Amino acid sequence: MKNLKYILPILVIIMLLTSFKKLEDTDPKDKALITILNYVLTQWHYHPQEINDNFSKNVYTKFLESLDPSKRYFLQSDIEEFSVYKNAIDDQIKQENLTFFNLVYKRFNERTEESKAYYKEILTHPIDFMSDETLNVDYEKTKYATNTFELISHWKKLMKFSVLTRVYDKVNEEDDKLKKDKNYKIKTFSELEIEARESTLKNMDEYFNRLKELDHSDLFSTYINCISEEFDPHTNYYDPIKKKGFDQSISGKLEGIGARLQKQNDYVKVSELVIGGPAWKQGELEAEDIILKVAQGDGEPLDIVGMRLDHSIEFIKGKKGTEVRLTVKKIDGTIKVISIIRDVIELEETFVKSSVVNKNGKKFGVINLPKFYIDFDEKNYRNSTTDMAQEIERLKKENVEGLIVDLRNNGGGSLKTAIEITGLFINQGPVVQVKYRDKEAQIKSDIDPKMQWDGPLVVLVNELSASASEIFAAAMQDYKRAVIIGGKQTYGKGTVQSVLDLNRYHNLKEDIGALKITIQKFYRINGGSTQLEGVHSDIMLPSRYTYMEIGERDLTNPLKFDKVPEANYALWNNYANFNEVIGNSKKRIANNTYFKLIDENAKWLKKSQDDSIVYLNYEAYKNDLEYHKNESSKFDEIKNYTTNLTFESPLYEKAILKNDTDLTEKRSTWHKNLKKDIYVAEALNVLEDLKLKPNHHLVKK
Repeated sequence: MKNLKYILPILVIIMLLTSFKKLEDTDPKDKALITILNYVLTQWHYHPQEINDNFSKNVYTKFLESLDPSKRYFLQSDIEEFSVYKNAIDDQIKQENLTFFNLVYKRFNERTEESKAYYKEILTHPIDFMSDETLNVDYEKTKYATNTFELISHWKKLMKFSVLTRVYDKVNEEDDKLKKDKNYKIKTFSELEIEARESTLKNMDEYFNRLKELDHSDLFSTYINCISEEFDPHTNYYDPIKKKGFDQSISGKLEGIGARLQKQNDYVKVSELVIGGPAWKQGELEAEDIILKVAQGDGEPLDIVGMRLDHSIEFIKGKKGTEVRLTVKKIDGTIKVISIIRDVIELEETFVKSSVVNKNGKKFGVINLPKFYIDFDEKNYRNSTTDMAQEIERLKKENVEGLIVDLRNNGGGSLKTAIEITGLFINQGPVVQVKYRDKEAQIKSDIDPKMQWDGPLVVLVNELSASASEIFAAAMQDYKRAVIIGGKQTYGKGTVQSVLDLNRYHNLKEDIGALKITIQKFYRINGGSTQLEGVHSDIMLPSRYTYMEIGERDLTNPLKFDKVPEANYALWNNYANFNEVIGNSKKRIANNTYFKLIDENAKWLKKSQDDSIVYLNYEAYKNDLEYHKNESSKFDEIKNYTTNLTFESPLYEKAILKNDTDLTEKRSTWHKNLKKDIYVAEALNVLEDLKLKPNHHLVKK
């Protein structure tokens, strides 16, 4: 971004570095990083936080939670010792003082070393699964142990739960073996309990070996991120190793399962599936799933609960053609083992594609746009604008009477293409407002008077449609150009980040990494920000995410919603029955049995997600899993929904399919899914009902 070119000269930074107070045991690189971070964040972040006592308290809490999310290491006495610095971290940042970090780092190493003796002793003895114990995995409600005895008691529950899950799996495996071979001799529960303890012990040993490999710089990076993320959740520090990985991920091909993962307390959660990736193709892994264990093929599953995210990812990713088996906790509370064959993420699946469908004698087009893609380095490389324009022209030749643009699960991409694609559906005019800190919002407009499609338009979104998707959907809604159908609101990410190499600020010989920093905010042409609010659908369809905490608003410390003056634009105003169509759709949805069932399922999923009590009694644990499985089966009818519609490739693609069996298979799968997609079905109902006025004309706002 141009504004980042006005950077404090290196000379001034060097002067700052030479002014450090001498502190024992503090690496000059760490002091340099804390100084540079302080400067960059306060000078260039879109909404800089005041680094005060409140800021200090938040960093203090976040850092301790990052190191010990399940409260299995620190004692209450440690917390009391640390708390002296609760209101002092802000001053320490300004003074290049790392006393708090050094104290916590040293104590963390001591406590983790002590913990080895706890789990080893616990796993030496048989575990009783008959007692009526429970474990609350909502660790925010868990207090720190006041003494070693209480801490060991907490460890006993954690180890008991880990062994319990393994015993349960082994019992089921024995039952499966007996079904296949009636002469198979089933192992006793006691034998399985011993095996489960042994595998848990091996898993814990491996976990602590990895923990031991964490050095000072690893935990200092965690501390730095606790500071940066206090500005907003998208402002993140990349240490030199992660910076290298980030550079590779945006320039090369990725091999793995194709899922974006994030840390949630002690757990690894799936935040998003990469379109075209192996997990997306396999179809069972979903956003919000919690990954509990990872197995390489038919190998022993590795428990990743409590493991650092980057270490977990090392076990999940892998070479093309290899199998990974993930034990996941679904959002309905059921436990499922999902087998995925790793592969290279296929770019073809991230490109625009379309389908044609006949409904009651009318022909409509469905265009799927997985992301707003562009390649700034290769001018001749495919981009979403030219692909979309070409797809529309092809559909026009087939005389389609209306279009659906499907942006579900589209996490965004290029702002440039979002503006250009909006321009395909309007004559010309403002599309979005972009604002830098302390400056007036700049209006970004479509300046091309050509309109690629002037017919009826429906835009399909969901709770995972974000960023550039929200810009396009918001513009279509503000112009009243399209009917927006989907979840109650889109994701709500209305900010822009830039990755800044921090090495430009120092003259040290070492690499100190990079900072992804929020520098801009998006606003609709009606003046409202897409931040937090996203885009509220004209027609809200219930989904499994309706009651989930899944959007920007549910992240820690997001930037606020606000407004700027609205832009000057003219409503499209060419629908003869816009409001009537929306009203009729709402009536259909309210009376639709499947949508009612989807809403009931969503409420139950939310209830299951909020249930944080785990049973440590074997029968109670087994019954709880069976209960969730049975309750989940009540909603199986949703999967049986289908229409009598037939979706086909457009004519131009049919010729290509004759010589491409792989693409034929992919399109066949997509068309079958469209046929069973209740959201597409309702979008087609709306599209069919939309009527244009005899004479198109613009009405000034």
